[in-house]
Amino acid sequence: PDAYSIGMSHHGLQVLYAVMNRRDDWACERAFAPWPDMEQLLRREGLPLYSLETCTPLNRFDVVGFTLQYEMCCTNVLTMLDLGGIPLRSVDRTESHPLIIAGGPCASSPEPMSPFIDLFVIGDGEEMLPRVCDAWLEQKRLGRSREESLAAMAAELPHVYVPRFYEPPFHEPAFHESPSPSGRPRPTRPGLPELIEPAVVEDLDAVPLPDRPIVPNVEVVQDRIAIEIMRGCPWRCRFCQSSKIKRPVRIRRVETIVEAARRSYRNTGCNEMSLLSLSTSDYPRLKELLHALQAEFRPLGVSVAVPSLRVNEQLQVLGELLNTDRHGGLTLAPEAARDAMRRRIGKEIT
Repeated sequence: PDAYSIGMSHHGLQVLYAVMNRRDDWACERAFAPWPDMEQLLRREGLPLYSLETCTPLNRFDVVGFTLQYEMCCTNVLTMLDLGGIPLRSVDRTESHPLIIAGGPCASSPEPMSPFIDLFVIGDGEEMLPRVCDAWLEQKRLGRSREESLAAMAAELPHVYVPRFYEPPFHEPAFHESPSPSGRPRPTRPGLPELIEPAVVEDLDAVPLPDRPIVPNVEVVQDRIAIEIMRGCPWRCRFCQSSKIKRPVRIRRVETIVEAARRSYRNTGCNEMSLLSLSTSDYPRLKELLHALQAEFRPLGVSVAVPSLRVNEQLQVLGELLNTDRHGGLTLAPEAARDAMRRRIGKEIT
């Protein structure tokens, strides 16, 4: 739920788009929040917000999914639902409306968006998104009401949170004492789990990387090939949300990464690629990986970007390995000015 230039820079969108479109029985399309001038034109002309691939109005889809990357984009969800002809609140939707789902980091704290989302997918989405979509079609085939369908999915599917069947342990305007352990929402129907564990893709190599990413039509923020080499972080910095919600650490093999990079380059022609992870310099085979990528791509004039670097012994080799004919750069984030402050927040860098 953001502008095209931001949304098209998100690697997770490319991953889920590829996961669903590999199937013959589903078609996955994109829609982004329009800029204010486009929104005004849509409203003035009485036109719905539509998908980019086939110009289909959002209310014609079976499922509409949002990836909630940060809190400031949550209001865009309401704008997109309204423009798409879909009632804002979950309780106002009928069997004729799409299933509205959401995932991403903000889904780990779902209550602010719970009146507007039918179902949250908690954790990794590669395996759960197809299961949720298939389960919704099965419920529609059985002819169940929207309430019955959501109840069945909440009971049968792991890693999903259906807010209408849970009671949050707070009331406006402040929190109050709750018998719910750890302040978790309490289920209001029998048979629903009290604790919802996040979905975890155990074997990253088993999930193919998106090697045919959509090439954007205009300049976007991150206009390059993105290759996720590792998920999770071995550190426990206290300020970091991602290190908590992306556990445990999982890595891809060097051969998998190089092959995906080779196919992505052939399918896009991009002359820059980025190695994605929470802490790229903690990838255990980083030196071997960079040697392999340089041997493959330096003759082609393709540069390799390595973001998210922690100060450690791996930095000794980066200056040499990242030397390309185009450009090079490093980004280091010490987070605080003094050793004592860094120890306090759990970032052990002297």
